[in-house]
Amino acid sequence: MLFINKLNSMKEKYNYIIYKISDGVAEIKLNRTEVLNSLNYEMADELIKSFEDCKVNNKVRAVVLTGNGRAFCAGQDLEEATKEGGPSISEIIDHTYNPIVKRITELNKPVICYVNGVAAGAGANLAICCDITFAAKSAKFVQSFINIGLVPDSGGTYYLPRNIGKQKAAGLMFSGDKLSAEEAEKIGMIYKAIEDDNGYKEALDFATRLSLMPTKSIGLIKELLYKSDGNDLSGQLEFEKQQQSIAAGSKDYKEGVNAFLEKRKPDYIGE
Repeated sequence: MLFINKLNSMKEKYNYIIYKISDGVAEIKLNRTEVLNSLNYEMADELIKSFEDCKVNNKVRAVVLTGNGRAFCAGQDLEEATKEGGPSISEIIDHTYNPIVKRITELNKPVICYVNGVAAGAGANLAICCDITFAAKSAKFVQSFINIGLVPDSGGTYYLPRNIGKQKAAGLMFSGDKLSAEEAEKIGMIYKAIEDDNGYKEALDFATRLSLMPTKSIGLIKELLYKSDGNDLSGQLEFEKQQQSIAAGSKDYKEGVNAFLEKRKPDYIGE
């Protein structure tokens, strides 16, 4: 009975997201379906908590972030942002969006996003700050901030121009035009647009595949990619050398070499 109660209490920790771990993959689903998974303080707290668990939990070697219902995320809950006595926009950004983006980008494990429906405002930018983003072909991306007189946040002005160039980023941000998943793939904003019927399974299968690979090396590659934005060639070459030295000291490097020499499939442990 005590064990059952413990399991129930673990489930009750999350009211606004669905969080589970299976076969090395953490699945995080935004779950405020009645408001298209728009974010409020409580949901943000749970999302941050789940990513903090992914960081320290050795059972997690890849993460999938998606939405439940018909939307990925419609951005900020405007009721929270406009209610009398509620938090200011600045406070919301400090509490919600900046911490979430940092936890996704600083996690030394791959974060795969599956955009199952509309991704608007901060929701669109959370999707593209993930390492690899899949989207259902029916999904739409909207830089909707301009439609209510705001500017993009949640790392949008950092990631979008780096993914698609300043001209296209400016066009989408100035206009608030909708972009289809297939168009997003075509211009390099996301990794792949996939059929709705099998979309989540394909993203989950991809994450499962990565969970069986050398997790430490993936984390090192992730750091290299982020540092490349600010490094010149000499600086990046030096950082590659440093990261390669770390990778060469890992257990998975030794296993990879041994498996190659022994002509067998490697059994990586993520260390």
